[in-house]
Amino acid sequence: MDDVVAGAGVILGQGEWTYRPLAHWGELPPGIELGDVAAVAVDRKDRVFLFNRGAHPMVILDRDGRFLDSWGQGIFSNPHGLHIGPDDALYCTDDGDHTVRKCTMDGRVLLTIGTPKSPAPFMSGRPFCRCCHTALSPDGNIYVADGYGNARIHVFAPDGRPLFGWGEPGTGPGEFNLPHNICCDDDGWIYVADRENHRLQVFDRRGRYETQINNLHRASALAIVGRTCPICLVGEIGPYMSVNRRTPNLGPRISVMTHDGKLLARLGVTPAAGQQPGQFYSPHGIAIDSRGDLYVGEVSSRAWPSLFPGEPVPTPLRRMQKLVRATALP
Repeated sequence: MDDVVAGAGVILGQGEWTYRPLAHWGELPPGIELGDVAAVAVDRKDRVFLFNRGAHPMVILDRDGRFLDSWGQGIFSNPHGLHIGPDDALYCTDDGDHTVRKCTMDGRVLLTIGTPKSPAPFMSGRPFCRCCHTALSPDGNIYVADGYGNARIHVFAPDGRPLFGWGEPGTGPGEFNLPHNICCDDDGWIYVADRENHRLQVFDRRGRYETQINNLHRASALAIVGRTCPICLVGEIGPYMSVNRRTPNLGPRISVMTHDGKLLARLGVTPAAGQQPGQFYSPHGIAIDSRGDLYVGEVSSRAWPSLFPGEPVPTPLRRMQKLVRATALP
C-alpha cells in the first residue's frame, strides 16, 4: 500500500481512508510551547486537548488550531494518556507519578486513582507502576493499562474502588509485553495495544481473552471509529535497533484495520521518520473529530536519538500533526 504525492501536497492512505496532512496546524500564544504530545483527545465540540510534556501540560485548541486555554501546571509529572468520558470528564494518565486523574475540562481534579510518587513494585501486578492509558466501559468502569513497570490491566469502579485485574509478563494470550494503550467499544470489548508483542489483544469486559490482531510493529497509539465492531487506528513506532533502523515498511506509521484484523490502509510517507508532512517520529496518541480528521501526537524528542543517533535535532521539532480526511466517513 503506497501513499501518493500529489503536486505540492501529500495524500496518505487508501480508499475510504485517505488523508491530507497539513504542513502547519496550531497557533500558540507567546510563552506557551508544546513539549512532546503524549496524548490527544477531542470533545463533542471538536476542541482538541493536547496532553503534553511542556510547561503547560494541557493545551486546548479549536479544530482550526486556534488557542483556547491551557492548564495543568504543577499537577502532572510526565503526561502519557488521555481519554474523554461520556460525562465530558478527562481521564489523565501520568506515568511519571503513577496516577490516573479525572479532571473537568477546565482542569479541576475530581478523582485521583493511585498514590502520587508512590509506584507499586516492578512487575508486582499491583497498581500502578508507570501506568499508560485508560478506557471506560459502557457501565462506567475505568480500565487502566499499567505497562512500563507492570504487565497488567486494572479495573476500577467509577468512584475509583479497585474491582479486578488481569495480565502478567509474557507473549501468550492474555499476557503482555508493555500494554501501552487501551480502548473499549459499546459492546464492552476491550482492545489493548500490546506494544512490544507487536499486536492488539481483544478481551471481554471481565478480561477473558477473545482474539488478537497481528502484523503490527510496536503498536503504541490506539483509537477506534464506530462504537460496535469498530475500525482500529493504530500508531506504530518505527524500529530503533541499528540492524533494522533503516528497514522500510516497519514504521513509524498509522495502520487502519477492522476489529478482526483486516488491513484497510496505512498512513506514512517513506522514508517514514522525519519532519515533513505525512512523516512521523513516534505516533503516541491519536484522536478523531466529528468530520473524521485525525490529530496525531508524537513523543518526538524521546524518539529522535533512537531514530537518528548522533544527528542534530531540528528546531523546532514537530510534535503533532493534523490529517484532514479527504473522503467521507464510511
